[in-house]
This record gives sequence, C-alpha cells and structure tokens, in this order.
Amino acid sequence: MRLLAGLQKADRFVAQQAGWRIPARVGRVLSVTEEAAESSKLWCGAAAAMAMSGGWRGRKAAIMGLAALAVAQLVSNGLGKQLADRPRPPKDWFPHDEADDRPDSSSFPSGHTAAAVAFTAAVAPTWPAAGLACAVPAAMVAVERVQSGAHYPSDVAAGAAIGLLTAWLTRHAPYLLWRSL
Repeated sequence: MRLLAGLQKADRFVAQQAGWRIPARVGRVLSVTEEAAESSKLWCGAAAAMAMSGGWRGRKAAIMGLAALAVAQLVSNGLGKQLADRPRPPKDWFPHDEADDRPDSSSFPSGHTAAAVAFTAAVAPTWPAAGLACAVPAAMVAVERVQSGAHYPSDVAAGAAIGLLTAWLTRHAPYLLWRSL
C-alpha cells in the first residue's frame, strides 16, 4: 500500500510540474508532434519514407516498425485500457486548456507512447540512424501526454514498457516460433 501511495504522489507531482513548468511555446511544439502521431500518421509516414528511400534495410525497418506498432496498439488500447479503468488526471492540475481536449477512454496505459516506442525500438536495430531520428518525436509524444494532462507519468511509463516489449517480441517471435517447431 505504501508503494502505491508513493507512486500516486509521484504521479501527481510530476504531472503538475509538467503542466505548469513546460513553457507554452514548447507545449505547442509538443502538441503539433502529438497531433502528427495521432492515429499513427507520423509513424506510417516515417515507414513510407524508409521503405522508399532506404533500400532493403529501409523496407525491413518499416515492416518491423509497423508490425511492432500494430501489436503495441492492440495490447495497450485493445487490452490494457479494457482491463484498467483509470480516470484521466484532474483538469485543475493544468493551467492550459489542452486538458479540456482529452479522450474519454481509460488513462492507463498510454497508447500513443506505446505505439511511438514500439515503432522506434523495432526500427532501431535494423537502421540505427532512422531509429535515432524516430526517437526524438517518440520522446516528444511521451512528454506531451503528461504535459497536456492526458496521462499520468506512470501511464506513459507503462506505454513505453509495452512498446519496448512488443518491439522485442516482433523482432524475436519468428526465431522463437522456428525454434519451437
């Protein structure tokens, strides 16, 4: 119980600090990035660019990224949000009107973060430069989800963990299945 209370206290503190301390201009840049990532548009665009310009490595990176993204979306939005009915952070914690424009679904876990991290982590081993380029907007999406009041930091951390796990599974599932036959 103490651990849970400590996590709730840390969630509240970090969320409020992000809402109040991140400058408005930075918040607008974060919002634009998150809007581009909405419905996975940013990641699909990145996959298309990789596939068209990166040769075999770009095509492989794009396929791996999109596969991991799809699994992460299924796990986070299809399973996680159904199992955990967590309300969004209170609107009065945030000094801006972004907290008014939030989904009604469960706050836990962050599906945006899961998708961003899954795509990035699946791309990086195949094409490190592309993975590094994707890491910047992925991190921006994660920060924006807390700064805007859409998620608690622990929701974002859980989304990131789901993203990392699904990227790993996407890369290793063919080998694991082959070995089990």
